[in-house]
Amino acid sequence: MDFGGMLKKAQEMQQKMMEAKASLKNLQAEGVANNGAVKVILNGDHEMIKIDIDPKLMTEDKDVLEDLIIIATNNAKKEIDAKSSEEMSKITGGLKLPPGFKLPF
Repeated sequence: MDFGGMLKKAQEMQQKMMEAKASLKNLQAEGVANNGAVKVILNGDHEMIKIDIDPKLMTEDKDVLEDLIIIATNNAKKEIDAKSSEEMSKITGGLKLPPGFKLPF
């Protein structure tokens, strides 16, 4: 086995993973609730960058509005996770990793 070659490939992959992780921040995902009455946009770091609430909802019960924001945020999180996994899969060439194993190292 060429240990030096393997080490070089591992370092190259780690560099690609670091670059991919940095580019993931540019991803955006929208989550909606109540047929679009509440919309939330997250970036690839799961940071909320925009929230849009239909003015008609402002007359709703505070608890209802809070629940809709949570639902929209969770939907956006699921979408950004799926997009991130897809992007990382492109880098790893579809390499199947054990459950719970996260890259980059």
